[in-house]
Amino acid sequence: MGLEKSIRYLKGVGEKRAALFEKKGIKTVGDMLYFFPRSHEDRSKVKPIAECDEGETVCIAANVYQLPVDRYVRRNMLITTMLVTDSSGVMTLVWYNNRYIKNNFSDNEKYVFFGRVSRSKQGRIQMVAPVFEKFGNERYTGKIIPIYPLTAQLSQKIVQSTMEAALAEAGELAEYLPESIREEYKIAEINFSMRNVHFPADFESYNIARERFVFEELLVLQLALALRKGSNAVKEGRIFEDIKCVREFTDGLPFELTGAQKRTINEICKDVKSGKQMNRLVQGDVGSGKTAVAAAAIYTAVKNGCQAAMMAPTEILAAQHAEGLSEMFEKHGIRTVLLTGSMKAKERRAVLEEIELGIAHVVIGTHALIQGTVNFRDLGLVVADEQHRFGVEQRAKLMAKGSDPHMLIMSATPIPRTLALILYGDLDISVIDELPPGRKPVQTYAVGDEMRKRVYGFVEKNIAAGMQAYVVCPLVADTENSDLKNAEELRDKLAAAYPEIRIGLMHGKMKAKDKDTVMEEFAAGKIKILVATTVIEVGVNVPNANIMVIENAERFGLSQLHQLRGRVGRGGDQAYCIMITDADNEVTKKRMETMCASNDGFYISEQDLKLRGPGDFFGTRQHGLPEMRIANLFEDRDILRLSQKAVKSIIDKGLQNYPLLIKRCEALLSDEVIMN
Repeated sequence: MGLEKSIRYLKGVGEKRAALFEKKGIKTVGDMLYFFPRSHEDRSKVKPIAECDEGETVCIAANVYQLPVDRYVRRNMLITTMLVTDSSGVMTLVWYNNRYIKNNFSDNEKYVFFGRVSRSKQGRIQMVAPVFEKFGNERYTGKIIPIYPLTAQLSQKIVQSTMEAALAEAGELAEYLPESIREEYKIAEINFSMRNVHFPADFESYNIARERFVFEELLVLQLALALRKGSNAVKEGRIFEDIKCVREFTDGLPFELTGAQKRTINEICKDVKSGKQMNRLVQGDVGSGKTAVAAAAIYTAVKNGCQAAMMAPTEILAAQHAEGLSEMFEKHGIRTVLLTGSMKAKERRAVLEEIELGIAHVVIGTHALIQGTVNFRDLGLVVADEQHRFGVEQRAKLMAKGSDPHMLIMSATPIPRTLALILYGDLDISVIDELPPGRKPVQTYAVGDEMRKRVYGFVEKNIAAGMQAYVVCPLVADTENSDLKNAEELRDKLAAAYPEIRIGLMHGKMKAKDKDTVMEEFAAGKIKILVATTVIEVGVNVPNANIMVIENAERFGLSQLHQLRGRVGRGGDQAYCIMITDADNEVTKKRMETMCASNDGFYISEQDLKLRGPGDFFGTRQHGLPEMRIANLFEDRDILRLSQKAVKSIIDKGLQNYPLLIKRCEALLSDEVIMN
């Protein structure tokens, strides 16, 4: 078995083609086998010419009736036509600018042709640039043929013939999915599956083979994640005896909680009374009320004699949380303090003393919370806001400052449940899928470049009425051969066009202190237009900002566009999101239509996953998900559930019983594509 053999030694490959395959991540025979087709063409059925319908893609077996004839319709346009016939009729075959095609045919010889049937201007039935082979020597017709994703200079025939050579070289493959797992979940054996996923005998065999590799891919991925995360065993946790106290807090809020908020609070209360350590992710769209839910959990912890800590990704967001929670808790006699890296030494010492003595019941901070100088009297609850900004290690350091504290993780990035189950397989998940009543949806528009002047005229009009606006660009500064709008250039242009309006600039390359200063001035209303990159995707609440302009909107995924839109519409005024794009490809059109039609982050995230797949879902590879080779998390949800059940069974029975499978998982981990 030569799975580790370089594909350069396969028949017909060599060094140059091996370099082309390497662009697709294919170096070895094993890599080649797991380069799955994107689709298949059914070339197995031959139809009589008389039964061929316009628009269908078919195989015909026909004799050359009239050899190819060349004619130039203009200087650089050569059209070659050939007539073929079978017992039922005649068809015209057409090629464009292919001067050598006529060398392939002999008079009255029989060939098999595969292609799309159309009609000429004269109404004659024809086939343009068909795949063809001599009758009796078929390799790429007369059966179901795989169609692969290509790169420059790699044709389908090259990839197909290389795959045949790789299958022959690999020989009999070793099965590493345990027989017990395959029997329980009705999963096909590897050799049958590998042959039929590429060159299936029929489509039923292909579906059986594909299901095996989807199951395998999802199983290995989730098992590898479980190995990286460590044991999934639930730890013992402290018990909060009094959970009914939460009603005192929620009854005192100046607004009515939504059904989704109440449901999530009930789930949290059940966790903290269970005697098991809570590890719960709360997912909620922008404005769904996650902070109120977190506040209810914090209140319950404090009333049960513990301290609570909330970690936020930026100082300004931490300050905003501290201000809001102080307002909520003050009347209940709960003291809230803020701890950040930029505090003066004297102020910091005083806060650290309050934390250590237990005078501070609630501590809000940034990464400063995990420093060695921070000592809690009794930390019972940890809340991480915008969880994707923190690594597992940072959360673990904060957890280590208490004795088995409960963990509540909040995310405003709506993630499809299918993807969340993989990313957060060790967490219980609560979803706040309602918005508070009375909140006005952001009106969203997609416009072309020709509307830019009107867009900025609308922005100017709103600013004159006392509002503020964000303008988001995909780049910080101009790059060579790029016509994308960039933040620095656009800020300068807007400043020149509107000298009376104060315009700020914020991007990821700025120092944290400078970013906070700009954001504070924008929040205070001093800056009227904030030109920024996606660094403002997660930021402070600026109720006065009611317009979001997104330049080159085609450069962003749906979920990212939705997060940016979530920066506006936080006050009582009608808010607007205007996406400017000149891209006219189908995927971009669908994204823009989805954004304009819906404000539901979970629906949008499902569409984003459907359009782009998990590899691009987050805009960056920060979550470390490897590219899916065959599984589609949107379409393969049923197989995902089966694979999750299998993973739990494997862990329960002991990993040592599955050495070949664990070796496969370790190979995936060694590629460093699994999240931290």
